[in-house]
Amino acid sequence: MSTPLSDVAPSSTEFLAAVAARQLVGKHRVFAGVGLPTLAVDLARRTVNPDVELVYESGVCGAQPEGLAEGIADSVLVSGAAAVLSMPALFGYVLQRGHVDVGFLGAAQIDRWGSLNTSFIGAWDKPAVRLPGAGGAAEIMPNAGECIVVLRRHDPGALPAQLDFCTSPSPVRAHEEDPRMVPRGHGVSTVITPMAVLRRPDKLGELEISEVHPGLTVDQVRAATGWDIRVADDVRETGRPTVEEVRLLRDEIDTVRLYLR
Repeated sequence: MSTPLSDVAPSSTEFLAAVAARQLVGKHRVFAGVGLPTLAVDLARRTVNPDVELVYESGVCGAQPEGLAEGIADSVLVSGAAAVLSMPALFGYVLQRGHVDVGFLGAAQIDRWGSLNTSFIGAWDKPAVRLPGAGGAAEIMPNAGECIVVLRRHDPGALPAQLDFCTSPSPVRAHEEDPRMVPRGHGVSTVITPMAVLRRPDKLGELEISEVHPGLTVDQVRAATGWDIRVADDVRETGRPTVEEVRLLRDEIDTVRLYLR
């Protein structure tokens, strides 16, 4: 692996994409979204996992995109793909049957147990911000082997003690509603933020600080989190993107700067 690039800021898209890509070592099938997940899975295919199989919500399975996708139904995802299924077939036969190893999700808010809010910010009757909603996340959360979330913010608003609304419940919340209900999937296993990497090793447990990005401390991460977050016994510094990872992102993957910023 090439030399780490010291001038890439931990909060940058390049940093987050490189860290996210490394989470896909050894994974077989990934349910990917657009944006940061698109960069991460493309980078992973070119570095740590050339055999990873990409699945998209539009029904594309085994995607082999030759260019950067601008959306889940972009034609570059269809060309060369192993199959294009209807959405009922994709969700019913691929996802709900347990054939997805990793789901890449985004969120406006995430709580200590890994539940997500993608619905609105503020009060139910008068929200300050309306968000896109659940999409496929409510199905991906309980059925994928694990979920990885990438956040562009790390503050008490993005990681609050209590969500403004729970769009996609974690296995913990589902189990609390009905003790007989334990989803197949682990739920959120990893959260990558501009400050740290948080992990949730226990399926019915809480997130904890696992890695802290260069130049930051555990205390700074804790202060920026909306609850008294746990700290792993073996916290380490997050590895910076390498020269080669950054070159691939800039010169081959996102040459038009669609997602990089």
